[in-house]
Amino acid sequence: MVLPEMRLVQSAIVLAEELNYSRAAVRLGIDQSALTKRIVELESLLDVRLFERNHQMVELTEAGAKFVEHARQGVAHIEEAVTAARAAPRGAENVLNVGRSAYTDPWLASVIRSVHLPLYPGIQINWSSSYSHEVARNVIAGTLDLALTTGVPEMRKLSYLKLAEHPFYIAMPSRDPLAARREVRLADLHSRVWVMFSRQVSPYMYDAIMSDARKTGVIGSELHHVTGAEEAVPLILERAGLAFLTRTGAWRIARDGITMRPLVEENLKLVTNLAARADTKSRLVREFVKATARKLESLRKPTQPRLPLSA
Repeated sequence: MVLPEMRLVQSAIVLAEELNYSRAAVRLGIDQSALTKRIVELESLLDVRLFERNHQMVELTEAGAKFVEHARQGVAHIEEAVTAARAAPRGAENVLNVGRSAYTDPWLASVIRSVHLPLYPGIQINWSSSYSHEVARNVIAGTLDLALTTGVPEMRKLSYLKLAEHPFYIAMPSRDPLAARREVRLADLHSRVWVMFSRQVSPYMYDAIMSDARKTGVIGSELHHVTGAEEAVPLILERAGLAFLTRTGAWRIARDGITMRPLVEENLKLVTNLAARADTKSRLVREFVKATARKLESLRKPTQPRLPLSA
C-alpha cells in the first residue's frame, strides 16, 4: 500500500476544518488551485471520495470524516516524535504539548505561557490547535499532555482545572431593538435570523442550544452556519442576523454597526478548563496544573489600594 505524502494529508485536515477552499489555501500558504490538485491527488491515491463540493459549499463524506479523524491522530504522533527528538539534547522532561481551540480566550493562553516552574527551568510549551472536543480526545490518547477546552462535557478519563466561565454572546446590528437591553434570553430570539457555529466546531454546545430552544418553543426564522466570527458579519449587517458567539469572537467583530449582549441562560455557559489525563504519571504535568491554579488565584485577587499617608 502506498501511503500519501504528508502535504496531502495536512491539506485534507485543514480543508476539513475550514470547509472552504480559499480559507484552507490561505492557512496552507498555497493558492486555491494547488489545494484542489492536492485533494484530487489524495482521493485518487486512496480511491475514495473524501469531500463533496460545489460552488457554494464543501462537505466531508463519511469516508472523509473517518480519514481525517485518524489522520489527525497520525499527524499528532509524528509531531510528537519530532518534538521529542528535538528536545532530547535539552531534556525531554522540559517539554509540554498543549492543545487549544482557535476560540480560546487569548488571555487564558497568555496565562499558560506565563507559568514558571522552578524545578523545570527552560520549560518549552508546544501548541497545537483544533476543535475543543478533539484536543480533549488527544489528551486521552496521549498525543497531548494538556488541553484548553471550551464547551466540552467532562470525561471520566480526564481531570480538570476550571479556568473561566462565560455566557454565550449574541452579536447583533447596533440598531436592533435588543441592543437597548443589557442582556438577552433565548425567548428574545424567537422568529429571528440565527447565525450559529457549525456543529462540528462544538457538537456538545450546539446540541445544548438547540435542545434548550426546543424545550422553550423558540425557533429561528432562518438558520445559518459559520466556522468563524468574521463569517457572521455580513449575515448580521445584511440580514439583521443574531449570531451566537464566544465572548472573544463577539468582541472581535464588535465595531461600527455591530454590538453584542450576553445570553443569560443557566444551561448555556461556556466553561473553559485545563484538561489532563486523570491517570497521568507525569510530575511535570501535575506540577504545571498546580502552578496554573496558583497563577490564576493570584491574578484574580483584588489589588490592595494604597492608602494616603496622614499629614
